[in-house]
Amino acid sequence: MSRLAVLAVVLAGAAGCFLHIESPLGLGGRGPLEEEVVEGRGRAKVLLVDVTGLITDEPSKRAFGLVEEESTLGAVHAALAKAADDSRVRAVVLRIDSPGGGVTASDEIFAEIVRFKHEQGIPVVASLGDLAASGGYYVACAADRIVAHPTTVTGSIGVILANVDLAGLLAKLGIRDETYKAGAHKDLLSPLRPPTPEERRIVQRVLDALHARFIAVVRESRPHLATARLAELTDGRIFDAAQALEAGLVDEIGDLHQAIAEARRAAGVEEARVVRYHRPGGQRRDLYARGGAPVEVSLLPARWFGDLPAGPRFLYLWAPGLGG
Repeated sequence: MSRLAVLAVVLAGAAGCFLHIESPLGLGGRGPLEEEVVEGRGRAKVLLVDVTGLITDEPSKRAFGLVEEESTLGAVHAALAKAADDSRVRAVVLRIDSPGGGVTASDEIFAEIVRFKHEQGIPVVASLGDLAASGGYYVACAADRIVAHPTTVTGSIGVILANVDLAGLLAKLGIRDETYKAGAHKDLLSPLRPPTPEERRIVQRVLDALHARFIAVVRESRPHLATARLAELTDGRIFDAAQALEAGLVDEIGDLHQAIAEARRAAGVEEARVVRYHRPGGQRRDLYARGGAPVEVSLLPARWFGDLPAGPRFLYLWAPGLGG
């Protein structure tokens, strides 16, 4: 392989690039949301809203770019907007199975849910699945009550920005950085050279500010948080369900049925239909099927990290494969 080919592969990986083929189908023709009853009876409704996979504010592509899916933010916004027009929706259950994602996307979804609760006067319960870490937990903090499954992994309260320094490799390939700039820090986070001490300080200040925002959200939304352990709870580590309950990060341990029961109780209804929204042509699912991407037989990095944006980006994300 030539030096130029090696460089192209390395730079593509460093920038987080992934092959996408523009879809001729896109999102064109996507119909309005339709309601599907998955369990129960009665006039009152409990709406299931899925927050699954990487939390994004941009549509993602799958199947070599032939299938384009709504962003997490877009899907949550559409579901809550439809629910706001239905007086029979008496409670919402957020089903969260996510390692987190973009800082802004996580914050916007959090704000959407909080605004919906206040405007509609409807209780929201979060039901945590396999993983509700970092931005996934950030979104859960918008709920009135958090129910963790006995096998849930949660926490990872922190911020990450992954980057690489390719200067040594480029030197071995006989390639030099010839970047031109106006502004001393215009090429901040360039993978073509090591960062300076001042640049490290600049980036760290941003990380610290975003981390402080995350901590503030947790403190304000979790009344039983073990504040004496705040530094430990917010240092980026993960917790199992029992540890999260002890620390006040969640309210109880239970399955999805228990979360739905909590939602009915908070809404003051004895019976209710459990519903979810889907686009026309979607398959009818049972209670435990999630409304996001189709089931994939793949490992965590292949399933979620393939949707990461190109280049360095501040993330509320638990990503062991990225060093977080």
